[in-house]
Amino acid sequence: MAGIKGIDVSHWQGTIDWGKVKAAGIKFAIIKAGGSDAGFYTDSKWEENYTGAKAAGIPIGAYYFVGKDCVTASAGKADAERFIKILKGKQLEYPVYMDNEAQPASAKAGITEAAIAFCETMEAAGYFVGIYGSAVSGFKERMDDSKLKAYSHWVAQYASKCTYSGEYGIWQYSSTGKVDGINGNVDMDYGYIDYPSIITNSGFNGYSNGSATTTYTKSVDELAAEVIRGDWGNGDTRKQRLTAAGYDYTAVQAKVNEILSGKSTSTTETYESYTVVKGDTLWGIAAKKLGSGARYKEIKTLNSLSSDTIYAGQKLKIPKK
Repeated sequence: MAGIKGIDVSHWQGTIDWGKVKAAGIKFAIIKAGGSDAGFYTDSKWEENYTGAKAAGIPIGAYYFVGKDCVTASAGKADAERFIKILKGKQLEYPVYMDNEAQPASAKAGITEAAIAFCETMEAAGYFVGIYGSAVSGFKERMDDSKLKAYSHWVAQYASKCTYSGEYGIWQYSSTGKVDGINGNVDMDYGYIDYPSIITNSGFNGYSNGSATTTYTKSVDELAAEVIRGDWGNGDTRKQRLTAAGYDYTAVQAKVNEILSGKSTSTTETYESYTVVKGDTLWGIAAKKLGSGARYKEIKTLNSLSSDTIYAGQKLKIPKK
């Protein structure tokens, strides 16, 4: 399956043997830190899970479950401030998420305002923030998703494929997973963005700038080999997964077709890969990589971009000088 496999956990999973979880092939975990659905609280297993996952070498993120009254900007800000207190002194390699499930769908405008205030407050405190929600009842019915595109999305949809049409970094695909080291069911996820490199290199979530090495981006040839092997699914699923991971689906599929037709020849790529970090602009990238911001149109053309909008985690092809 495409993407890297992860889990999300809370006190409901009880005591977790994180060493066994690591050995089972889990590559990341999103851990519940707290919430406001029963007054402000810290999840009873937060500290234990954070320490255990860190000791096992599993990259982690965190989420905060907001209550039904989080339907105003002031409430969203208050929840974020509480979340920040819980996270103080911690380092996280994956985003920190606002979990919107408890509020009434009738408060769509208020939920959206609360989400924006929550995210802005987290960002101001130095966190790489995202929003969790169902593909349909969450981002479509409960929130005005058109106003939330600036934030990473963690999409829940328990199905053979995710039908959410926008960009997302994590797909929660099951609530009944089984993983060695965890008693009972556990939520299962696929990750499509190299968040650890983005977050640690950019100095988010308790890290200082340049804490990790540069993100490794797979070449079209490597991706084509993975597609042929079946790692990225088929048809629309393949297209969605490659696009969500920041890759050029058209280029990858063309290489796959070329290989399968027996016409493949080795070529020297005329571009290098670059992973967008929060705060980047096309002009800024062009100035840094090409020596002149005015050359940003070359990047747009090479990547078939219809607008100047880019997002953290997106992988771009940059013309070689």
